[in-house]
Amino acid sequence: MDIQPIFEIREPAEGEVQLPEGAKMTVADLRTLRVTYLDLSGEMRHGLLVCNKKIAAELLEIFRELFEAGYRLDKIRLAGEYGGDDDLMMADDNTSCFNYRCVANTDMLSMHARGLAVDINPFYNPYIQNGVVMPPQAAAYADREADFEHKITHEDTCYKIFARHGWKWGGDWQTSKDYQHFYKPESFKVRVKRRISRLFAGK
Repeated sequence: MDIQPIFEIREPAEGEVQLPEGAKMTVADLRTLRVTYLDLSGEMRHGLLVCNKKIAAELLEIFRELFEAGYRLDKIRLAGEYGGDDDLMMADDNTSCFNYRCVANTDMLSMHARGLAVDINPFYNPYIQNGVVMPPQAAAYADREADFEHKITHEDTCYKIFARHGWKWGGDWQTSKDYQHFYKPESFKVRVKRRISRLFAGK
């Protein structure tokens, strides 16, 4: 049977979201996206992403545009299939969104923990900080002057689609580079509200 393109939003099913006790997010804050994509060999596949419900419609449209543009993604699987282990997901080149975790080497919650960031083809687009490449198996792709497939640059279709929707790219960071990482900036009003809540919480 031929695979037909599907792009839909629904509430997360049981088992699709893993949250630790005391998490600052709830399942009600999230939505599951079912999307169709082209894998690296050009085969049509279906994948699932969990994201913040505030960006669900927009992110669904972004993945629809990626599909219609013929953009290739290695795989799209839920973080829970990897036990939430970001290193495993990067090494397996898994495109994902929500994952309740902290920023690497810190105790600060990642934007992935709020479902506001997406990592695209992370093996070919590694995270680099102080000369350390993550995942380490992707060291060959840390040289962004080299010519290779699936490399995200300012000229890449993926970058252009996310940027058109107002998303920012980790490849533009100054002190580190996160070439796989796209995130939806929070509004000034939301940032102020978050800071006030932290003050009242004694943090």
